[in-house]
Amino acid sequence: MTPRDPHSIKVGKYLVTPFTRSTAAGEYIALLSIRSGRGSASHDRIYRFVGRFTTPEAARQHALAQGSSWLATPLH
Repeated sequence: MTPRDPHSIKVGKYLVTPFTRSTAAGEYIALLSIRSGRGSASHDRIYRFVGRFTTPEAARQHALAQGSSWLATPLH
């Protein structure tokens, strides 16, 4: 598992990728992919966070901070 997105980071067995989506109002929402495994044994969780941001970078940073927090205290 290698990062393909320049914003992805590898943390242990996980690949964490923050990304954003724009809203109709011109704001941005934060999303996060946490992937593990390879091939047909891979698993990808997608999280969408509450909050709206004025820039895609602010939304991306929020998603990354939330992902770092999740990896420090996983709930699985």
